[in-house]
Amino acid sequence: MAEFKEIAADAPPAQKLLNWVDNRFPLSKLYNEHLAEYYAPKNFNFWYFFGSLALLVLVIQIVTGIFLVMHYKPDASLAFASVEYIMRDVPWGWLIRYMHSTGASAFFVVVYMHMFRGLLYGSYRKPRELVWIFGCAIFLCLMAEAFMGYLLPWGQMSYWGAQVIVNLFAAIPFVGPDLALLIRGDFVVGDATLNRFFSFHVIAVPLVLLGLVVAHIIALHEVGSNNPDGVEIKAHKDADGKPLDGIPFHPYYTVHDVLGISVFLMAFSAIVFFAPEFGGYFLEYNNFIPADPLKTPAHIAPVWYFTPFYSMLRAITGEMMTILMLLIALAAVLSAIKIKMSGMAKVGILVGAAVSIAAMLTTDAKFWGVVVMGAAVVILFFLPWLDHSPVRSMRYRPNAHKVVYGIFVINFFILGYLGIQAPSAVFERISQVGTLFYFGFFLLMPWWSRMGTFKPVPDRIVFEPH
Repeated sequence: MAEFKEIAADAPPAQKLLNWVDNRFPLSKLYNEHLAEYYAPKNFNFWYFFGSLALLVLVIQIVTGIFLVMHYKPDASLAFASVEYIMRDVPWGWLIRYMHSTGASAFFVVVYMHMFRGLLYGSYRKPRELVWIFGCAIFLCLMAEAFMGYLLPWGQMSYWGAQVIVNLFAAIPFVGPDLALLIRGDFVVGDATLNRFFSFHVIAVPLVLLGLVVAHIIALHEVGSNNPDGVEIKAHKDADGKPLDGIPFHPYYTVHDVLGISVFLMAFSAIVFFAPEFGGYFLEYNNFIPADPLKTPAHIAPVWYFTPFYSMLRAITGEMMTILMLLIALAAVLSAIKIKMSGMAKVGILVGAAVSIAAMLTTDAKFWGVVVMGAAVVILFFLPWLDHSPVRSMRYRPNAHKVVYGIFVINFFILGYLGIQAPSAVFERISQVGTLFYFGFFLLMPWWSRMGTFKPVPDRIVFEPH
């Protein structure tokens, strides 16, 4: 049992109350460890706004979600009407609904920017591998949460989007049909599906998401924040053990984040009040039509934040499978010839490649499309071990690396655009090339990340005010 801290009898009442709490709960200790005495690098730039913005949007989504649940009916015959009731009859209901729908897109905007910053400055490198893994798990959780929430308005795109995505699980060999039936809760998307998705969207996934966010922050504060220079600030400390290149997170970065939050809230409010549909990207026009199982929309496409991965799924055709099999065979042969390893390891690589090709020959391309779509997210988890660059930050990498990262971003945007468009032969070819580049960026990273002449990394932080 811990000893109770004593306090002077004439101490102010507020201090006495705080001491009483601290003797029973580590309130001051948590405040000091994660805010007042948590030292962050002094050279944070605007890229470091997006972590706090992600936390802000999470709070917005939880609070608005609570108020929406008060009036929403998770019933296939009442769901659409209950959303209309919220929009038209509940006082300020339209505002709450638009904040929630805009917040869903805003969440992915800030998370994509937050992840790109990690990619740019090597924030996934040792000793922050676990911070990155927790972050990727949050991203995966967000995708599940967004997909399940998208069904709840029970509009045309909600219904048919869920129909398409759930049917993809049926392509999995042996267990696919039963798995799709389990997810739907029925032989068609209906009331049972809506209730399942509502339960997961409101209770199960948010609990997991909150746990992952807490784990992400704890892991970050354990190893310390990265910075644009990629320099470890803990390497140089003063006589009191405080980093020479660090400043307390509070009040410096809490005030710093107020700027980012202010700009974000202005943009967020402008969209909520003046363009909540955002041209059909945040709220599709077909979703203002009640779900009709007998009338399929002319073109079914997911929300914008899923479209890069949906584009990769559609890129996997019979022709693409042939190209993939040739690439697997070529990679296995080159690995066996070029890489120094034991004879058994080389045989294992060749046998593994042969088994993979055999599996691809005997399985439908639709299944491999699902695999590619999932692998596009899962591969992010392995980034800490794929990047073999001798430096962390993009600031000190060769210009060729900046070009590769720039092409990667452009390619991701192109895949996102193609995922929204109706299928065509030309778009199919472009998405196939884009898919190959996406995976090539990561799978070839152990090779290209070591190429070129790297700039010397400073021993201390180079502070550039902004």
